[in-house]
Amino acid sequence: MVEVIKKGAYLVDGQIVYADQAQNVASPDEAREKTIAYSILRAHNKGKDPKKMQIKFDALISHDITFVGIIQTAKASGLKEFPIPYAMTNCHNSLCAVGGTINEDDHAFGLSAAKKYGGIYVPANQAVIHQYARERLAGCGKMILGSDSHTRYGAYGCLGVGEGGGELVKQLLENTYDVAAPEVVMVYLDGKPRKGVGPQDVAIALVAATFPNGDVKNKVLEFVGPGVKELSCDFRIGVDVMTTETSCLTSVWVTDEKVKAYYENIGRPEDFKELQPENGAYYDSVVHIDLSKVECMIALPFHPSIAYTIHELQADPEGIFKKVEEACNKQLGGKVKMDLCRNIVDGKVTCDQGVIVGCSGGMYENIVEAAAILKDQSIGNGYFDMSVYASSTPINLAITKNGTAATLMEAGAVMKPSFCGPCFGAGDTPANNALSIRHATRNFANREGSKPGNGQISAVALMDARSIAATARNGGVLTAATDVDYESPSAEDLKYTYDGSVYAKRCYEGFGKADPSAELRYGPNIKDWPAMPALEDDLLVKLCAVIHDPVTTTDELIPSGETSSYRSNPIGLSEFALSRRVPEYVGRSKAVRAMEEAREKGETPDEVKEVLAKVGGDAAKTTIGSCVFANKPGDGSAREQAASCQKVLGGFANICYEYATKRYRSNCINWGIVPFTMDKANEFSYEDGDWVYIPGVKAAILEGKEDIPAKVITKDGKVADLPLQCKGLTDDEKLILKEGCLMNYYAAGYGKA
Repeated sequence: MVEVIKKGAYLVDGQIVYADQAQNVASPDEAREKTIAYSILRAHNKGKDPKKMQIKFDALISHDITFVGIIQTAKASGLKEFPIPYAMTNCHNSLCAVGGTINEDDHAFGLSAAKKYGGIYVPANQAVIHQYARERLAGCGKMILGSDSHTRYGAYGCLGVGEGGGELVKQLLENTYDVAAPEVVMVYLDGKPRKGVGPQDVAIALVAATFPNGDVKNKVLEFVGPGVKELSCDFRIGVDVMTTETSCLTSVWVTDEKVKAYYENIGRPEDFKELQPENGAYYDSVVHIDLSKVECMIALPFHPSIAYTIHELQADPEGIFKKVEEACNKQLGGKVKMDLCRNIVDGKVTCDQGVIVGCSGGMYENIVEAAAILKDQSIGNGYFDMSVYASSTPINLAITKNGTAATLMEAGAVMKPSFCGPCFGAGDTPANNALSIRHATRNFANREGSKPGNGQISAVALMDARSIAATARNGGVLTAATDVDYESPSAEDLKYTYDGSVYAKRCYEGFGKADPSAELRYGPNIKDWPAMPALEDDLLVKLCAVIHDPVTTTDELIPSGETSSYRSNPIGLSEFALSRRVPEYVGRSKAVRAMEEAREKGETPDEVKEVLAKVGGDAAKTTIGSCVFANKPGDGSAREQAASCQKVLGGFANICYEYATKRYRSNCINWGIVPFTMDKANEFSYEDGDWVYIPGVKAAILEGKEDIPAKVITKDGKVADLPLQCKGLTDDEKLILKEGCLMNYYAAGYGKA
């Protein structure tokens, strides 16, 4: 289905020519400029160094887990008015009874910020963040920065980048997004998908082929080839939005008449232009996908890359489930046991729940196809239930007017409004040890809403809407859509007739209409950021969490779900940091923070004095902080709270072999957490409670030294050398770390546009 070819290639007359066979072609650096990706990146680059880009975006977008913190940070940094369109959607915390008034308080804050600073406000249940961006902000050749990791609009010719809130703050203050000039990967599509195969099937196959070895990490995926024309725009965006799970930086596709028709349909024909790579464009590697060979797929817990064909799982459910159970239960650390094998009944896999939702699942064509499979059928009256969330009110209007929603309801499915909750554990939480199949973006641990610390666990498997409908039609018995006989929707049925009138009636379009006299509306849970200390000459950090899992997700660093009700209360939210992975972390970090507060008063604790005495350190010029070690932290969400909560608790450093994503590393920097790495050849054998001393760290950072020697002082008093690195910092990032966080950086007078 998917083949990864790890060597450079040129696209010549539409054909792949590998670099080791190419003749009369330009150098890779010169020919890379011929890609679509570089034509867009260079047009937005304000820097002069071709290897280091400084990007300004055309628009920004956030949802209600992130926009309050972003506005608060920008306000503290001198924000006067939004310089570019900034849309704030309310699609994550729409369950306003959760936590009392605090969710709706944040929504009111968002509208008041849109009025004061000239923004766009999208009320709850009108659209999920990315569908609003697709329908209202995306354009061929444009770039959008979002505070959500699935900011992907490449199928519409628009580069979308998902980052933490600090990067949006920089754009609001008219500074740049700084990134090393990325490699570009050709994703070459040919063939045509079979009936019953959908975008999630292609996406899962792509993630499974590329994520495990980091083949496309921090690179740009560029989709080309004859197979593109075989895919509708909905199909393309369904694959595109899942590229986040490959850990790539962003993605873009060639554009054609289908994309032109899309922009005409949504009333923005001026935002279309044809995008094609120039002849002889160079790509650093190739991913080849034969669409005709893609099968119906399932991704098992706890990652979209744990992928099998549905037929493989049907053939050996016990063997596959036991293998997955073992890995999952190891990750759960003995707190609770996942029992997938309970879902095998008479040799068949049975599912308890089906959900079609969000920016990947809730697209028009997915829902229409699901309805075609369920037409005149029933999901039954057993344990299996099914929910369908359209990704925007215009899609909801379309499926209501053409009878699609009625067909699904007649089969027993429940139609729900636009909402991202099931994607991160805030809606449709299944029963304990249940198996939920979802056309959603992620199936990380606890993203379905369970609480392992309370003895609760359930499993989410990712599937395409078509196979979810086929399974529903079979009463919850796992079924591939290619194995059911159904009448495919007609071309007319698949035509999405967009009606944006509801946006005009309900959304506040305030860009260019800032009213400085407007008052921000605060609720009791909306708190300012606490004061953040600056970095002293030296740094002494205590290991408060040591995690040796292969990958640590942002959902483990700061759980999603009900915890996000406190996202506008930095201190309240910090209480949940690592709560489902290392419950002791918060208490340990608070104890270290108290040591730093005492040191600042000239009352250095005896433990700190004893540790510094062993390495010749001086408390007067040494910051005391907490530290997390993880092998590879930061996979998943762009939520900056994964880093800001560490900082609020007194965090000053992370140590790892590598960061899973650029966005998490950027979040750490923007919150003044030094992002140390170390050589994988050196085993990190230290434990929580050990100390790490980094002398001269401030000077080393400011001078651009990338190798920074440190010492470990273990709990039993032994001292050992620990070679650390801090690579690739920009000049601004060095100053942010020196000042202690991005807000301090602006308060010190840096970075003013």
